[in-house]
Amino acid sequence: MVQIEHDFLLPVGLLGDDGALHQSGTMRMATAADEILPMQDPRVARNPAYLTVILLSRVIIRLDGVEPVTPKTIESLFAADLAYLQDLFNRINDVEAADGAGPPARCPSCGEAVDPGRDRLGESVAIRSGS
Repeated sequence: MVQIEHDFLLPVGLLGDDGALHQSGTMRMATAADEILPMQDPRVARNPAYLTVILLSRVIIRLDGVEPVTPKTIESLFAADLAYLQDLFNRINDVEAADGAGPPARCPSCGEAVDPGRDRLGESVAIRSGS
């Protein structure tokens, strides 16, 4: 059975207005819309790295004492927490699964086997820009 929601504990925590650290939260698996719709955001067009911020704000459904979780919330995280959440996103969405099962990917033009690699948060083949 697939686990859709995953609880987490941030290594540092989001510093709240009251000086308290908010560490516990829940992230859900990403949908296709979570990866596609942020591409329409002008902040992503200006800075592709911002895709990570928007993606995380869409899939983090709970952060202790913080409602709602917005891109501004994600911008306020410490770097260690951002890295932790990016890794969690990649793990729960099976981005780095390397089981080698199934036939190799093939180029649609020439039919040659290709290694699609393992993409990271915000870098899926479907949404990667011009690289």
